Amino acid sequence: MKTIKNVLPKAAIICLIFTLLCGIIYTGVVTSIAQLIFPDKANGSIIEVDGKKYGCELLGQQYTDDGHMWGRIMNIDVSTYKDENGKTLMYASPSNLSPASEEYEALVKERVEKLQAANPDMDETAIPVDLVTCSGSGLDPHVSPAAAEYQVARIAKADNMTEDEVREIIDKCTSGKFLGVFGEKTVNVLKVNLMLDGIL
Repeated sequence: MKTIKNVLPKAAIICLIFTLLCGIIYTGVVTSIAQLIFPDKANGSIIEVDGKKYGCELLGQQYTDDGHMWGRIMNIDVSTYKDENGKTLMYASPSNLSPASEEYEALVKERVEKLQAANPDMDETAIPVDLVTCSGSGLDPHVSPAAAEYQVARIAKADNMTEDEVREIIDKCTSGKFLGVFGEKTVNVLKVNLMLDGIL
C-alpha cells in the first residue's frame, strides 16, 4: 500500500509533464513553425483568388463538362449526411470494390464509354488507366500527364483554344518527381480548370 502511495504522485507528475511537453508545447512549436515557413500548406492548401475560395489543391473535384479536364472517378455520396439546416452534404470515399467484382467491371465499362463519347478524336488511343479507376482515397486531385493529354483535343474544341494553348496550361500545372527521383509526374486537375476559366 505504501508503495502505491509513493508511486502514484510521481506517476501523476510524469504524466502531467509529458502531457504539457507532447500535447501542448510540441504541438504549439510545430504549428508555429509550419505557419511561419509554409502558411498556405499549414492552412489546408486552399486556392483563394481575390478573397474567393475555389477549393483545396489536395482534394479532387468533379468536372464532367467538355470544357474542363476530368479527374479520376469519385465515389460521391449525397444521401448519407445533412447539415443542421437539412441541406445535403457531399461525401466522397474510396469504393473498396474488388477489381474482380462485376460491379467494378461495370463501373469501369461505364467510364470508358463516357470517355470515348466525350473524346471522339481519341478513338484510336488507349484510355489511361487513371481515368477509369478510383484512387485509394477517392479524392485524388491529380491525373497523369497521359490522362491530361488524352483530353487536350476535347478541351481545346470546347473552349475555342488551340491544343498548344491547352498543353501550355497543363505544363504549368504539372509537378515533377519528388527530388527528381521519387514518384511520377502529376497534373493538378483543379488548377488546370481554374486556369482554363481565367481565374488563375
